[in-house]
This record gives sequence, structure tokens and C-alpha cells, in this order.
Amino acid sequence: MIETVFSTEDLSVTDRVEAWREKLSRIHAPVDLVCRAESDFRAQQRVVRLGGALVWSSAWSPQTIRRTPRLIRHSDPEVIHLSLITRGAVGFRMGGQDALYGPYELRSNDSSRPFEILMGPQGEVVDAVSVDVPRACLPLPSGDLDRVIGHRMTGQEGVGALLTAFLTTLGDNTRSYTAADAPRLETILVDLLAAVFANTLDAMDRLPAESRRRTLTLRIQAFIRNHLHDPDLTPATIAAAHHISTSHLHGLFQDGETTVSGWIRQLRLERAREQLADSAGSDVPIHLVAVRSGFEHHAVFTRAFRSAYGMSPRDYRRRALLHEPGDGPAIP
Repeated sequence: MIETVFSTEDLSVTDRVEAWREKLSRIHAPVDLVCRAESDFRAQQRVVRLGGALVWSSAWSPQTIRRTPRLIRHSDPEVIHLSLITRGAVGFRMGGQDALYGPYELRSNDSSRPFEILMGPQGEVVDAVSVDVPRACLPLPSGDLDRVIGHRMTGQEGVGALLTAFLTTLGDNTRSYTAADAPRLETILVDLLAAVFANTLDAMDRLPAESRRRTLTLRIQAFIRNHLHDPDLTPATIAAAHHISTSHLHGLFQDGETTVSGWIRQLRLERAREQLADSAGSDVPIHLVAVRSGFEHHAVFTRAFRSAYGMSPRDYRRRALLHEPGDGPAIP
């Protein structure tokens, strides 16, 4: 993936505001930028390009950003923007409506409409993870997009929580992805962004069937990860929790490399392996590690672990904690 980093720390104080304005104008659309004259302005940004979409994390000093009718007439790339605020507060005005957003709320705007954004109204630094996607890439009718932009949305529940998890995971692990991953990640991003908008409008049925299918799969995968410790986690209980049939559930995993039950077992083993390699939990009995990972029976866990990693859980823990070289799975 293509990743670029920008920091005003690399510039003289007098050049920082204009350089940041130019950076924002290239990423989203031309904007005006106003800062306090006496402020020591700072901004940092890390941008990852996923095909036609951009994901960027940033830390900003207090500032006001304006997209005016004049700027729109001059240039409009027809881009939809969404920000996940992770620290600080953001004031927003569009169409005469004022709103104040806080941590883990989702704020959106459209390059085709005038807006004003007040970053850090109390003088605080604002951290955010932002997305810019061409309007034409979103699988929702244009009228629906017009109605949803500017609505207050949460990043802590439902599809919004899925988008939050995706953005934060991507931001924390950019080096683990390659250029070959970009198309898949862009598809996930666009699906989740469209689902957040459609859910806000109570219009999930307006999404294309394939987009709904992929989003449902992501919801189910997140549900499984959150319930791995539950020994009663089965295809039947997963399907019931999502109001679908077990055959529908199995169909969602058909294109993958494993079955639903196989994926659950794989995740449980990975969780157990991580716990066994953690020196902070070295006094936790192995049978308790198994239970916490969702295995009811120690013997079943031991056999599955040996089959997956080529050694017993006890030997794995000893090797991991002693950093012993040798054959077998990579030791974290």
C-alpha cells in the first residue's frame, strides 16, 4: 500500500498553516484554514491509499476549516468524508445546523456542500481517523447520501463499531499489509461506510445484495471474536443471534478456506497461543488458558493445539518464555 506521512514539525513556524491547508486541499477538496494568530500550530498526518479511497490518521491543533461556495465552484472532486474522532471535540456547521462531536462519534461532510469545522473549540488537540471516498464508489443512491451526510452517528455500536474496529486496526497495522491487500481492504471500507450510512437511514435493503452479504459476514466474524470464550458458541447459536438459518451461515463461509466451526477452532487456538506466550500470564494454569479460549475439555484442547502447532501447550509455553530456538511454530 502507498503510505505517506506529513508533520508540520519539519517546517518553519511561519510555513506550517499554509502547508497544512494545501495538504487538506489535496486530500479532500480546496478549503480555507483559520488558526489563532498567537498559536504554535501543529499538525501530523499519516495517509494510506486504498485504490480510490484514502484513510488518514491525524492530530491537529485548534483550527477552523471552511469549504465555501466559491471554493466549490472552483473545484469539486465529489468526495464523501467521514471522521472518527478519538480525542477532543469537533464543532460542525452545515446548512445552518450546528453540532458538537466528541470521542467515538462519526462526523461526515460532502465536498459538494459548504461547511465549517471547528477543531478543538476549547483549545484542545484533536485526534481522528478519517476516510475520503469518491461519491460514485458508494453503493447507495445519491439522494440517500444527500440525506445522511451531516447526521450524528456512533462508532461504538452496531455497524459503526465495525467501521471503528476496521479503521483503528488498519491504522495500527499498516506495515503488515502489502499493495496486494489494497483492493480487498478498499472493498471492506466502502461496504462498511455504505452500511453505516444505510443503517442511519434505516435503509439497509437499498444496498446491493453482495454488499449486504459481505457486511453481514463481517458482523458475524466480529460476533465470533467477541464470544470465543463461550463454550456454547456454535453455528446454531451464531445463526440465531443474527436471525438467519444455519445453512445461510455456512453459505457465507463457503468462499473461505475453512468452515464456521473450523474458523472458531482456529481463532480459539490463536488466542490460547497468545496467552501461553505472554510472560505476564505465565502463572495461569494451562487448563484455565484453555477455558478462557473456549475449550471445555483440556484433553481436546491439548490434541487440537498439538495438531496445529506441532507441540503440546506446555512445551510451547516453555519455549516461548525461554525464547528457545528450534523447530515448530514461530514464537512471538
